[in-house]
Amino acid sequence: MKFAICHELYENTDWATQCRRIAEAGYTGIEVAPFTIGPDLRAVDRSVFSNMRAEATRHGLEVIGLHWLLAKTTGLYLTSPDRETRRRTSDYLIFLAETCHWLGGSLMVFGSPAQRNLLPGVSREQAVDFACDVFAAAAPKFAELGVTLCLEPLTPKETDFLNTCESAMEIINRLQHPAIMLHQDVKAMLGGEQESIPTLIHRHRDHCRHFHVNDSNLLGPGMGPTDYHPILQALQQSGYAGWVSVEVFDYAPGAQNIAVQSISYMKQVLADLASTETR
Repeated sequence: MKFAICHELYENTDWATQCRRIAEAGYTGIEVAPFTIGPDLRAVDRSVFSNMRAEATRHGLEVIGLHWLLAKTTGLYLTSPDRETRRRTSDYLIFLAETCHWLGGSLMVFGSPAQRNLLPGVSREQAVDFACDVFAAAAPKFAELGVTLCLEPLTPKETDFLNTCESAMEIINRLQHPAIMLHQDVKAMLGGEQESIPTLIHRHRDHCRHFHVNDSNLLGPGMGPTDYHPILQALQQSGYAGWVSVEVFDYAPGAQNIAVQSISYMKQVLADLASTETR
């Protein structure tokens, strides 16, 4: 199982130090939030991305991709009824895919709840149409770059659009494009789904390309009430071969503390599962 971490919890820490600490904690992947680099990556010199990739490689890390794709941007919106806004959004997602490729990554997680909420007068059905319009325009370029965009269901506390794996699959099935797949997140499934996480993992095994681990208390695995034994077992049994990436939202315990506790717990869970299998 490959472990990565979403790096924005290392706020106010330079990239080289982040890479060193993440590698020291035992991770081999790092997932980048574009807003930590700048509000609009089109204004960032391409050399910044190549330098980031080189520094990560120097520490034995792979930049696996991007998430929080539209956070802190302006003029971009997934479900806007305005055609020009949707075109700008598609164009920016294509640019992000190019950035992801320059960094050495191969996936992008579309969460960005503030840029997908239903706007006044827009029905859910219309929002699905608008979202499909944005993704369909960008998908061929994603495929050309070898980047997969993964739709992230989020809880009703965060957004009123795409709250379940099934709702994300509606768009995925409609587009029928290999560059548009599913993302699953433990916190989101705990707060937005009626069925168990192992059930959802097995059901969507053919479409899930990325997986975030965290807990309902906004901390990492092992730092909240959720037992990860059935979750990691389901990932193993389903044949999941992607990254398992830690994403937290409460940084109070300290970035390195969170990073170390999270990966240590997951490795212990895997050891427990392996021990059970050999009995």
